Amino acid sequence: MTMYRHPDPRSGLVLDTHELGRRVGAMKTIQRIAEAPDGIGTDVIGVPPGSPVDLDLRLESVVEGVLVTGTAEVTLAGQCARCLTPIASNEEVDLQELYLYPDKEPDDEEASRLDGELLDLEPLLRDTVVLDLPYTPLCRPDCAGLCPDCGADLNADPDHSHGEKIDPRWADLTGWTAADEEADEA
Repeated sequence: MTMYRHPDPRSGLVLDTHELGRRVGAMKTIQRIAEAPDGIGTDVIGVPPGSPVDLDLRLESVVEGVLVTGTAEVTLAGQCARCLTPIASNEEVDLQELYLYPDKEPDDEEASRLDGELLDLEPLLRDTVVLDLPYTPLCRPDCAGLCPDCGADLNADPDHSHGEKIDPRWADLTGWTAADEEADEA
């Protein structure tokens, strides 16, 4: 169960819909840069807190509430899942959500709602970005990763090797050949 919190009007992700009123068909465009909140992403990759979120939105008044459509451009930062090198990229995600008026009864209890005349984009942005994150972020599609024995970067040294591996089940027998050869020579 998530706790409801009132939106902070000082946040760049909280929008005021006062100009729209409840006039069906009223529209407003918003272009702004907001600061990314904490916790958008996973342990491997995500949006750094405080980084810019470039919003290009259209707010439309409809019978049930306010329909928000548009895009958000965010910066992703993290580590390659194979070689652990830092990676960064800019991603654009599509946003679309209907924010119901407070007095409307939704069929879905988890529907987004206006808080008075304010709507909070943070939950929508968080959900959309996290769903769009790569499951296994890579520095490049053909990343070779790290050597499982010593941790060397196989991208920097593709010919890296540790010689022929001996099956651990047969390792105790490797000394026999050398001892047998010495015994035969004596």
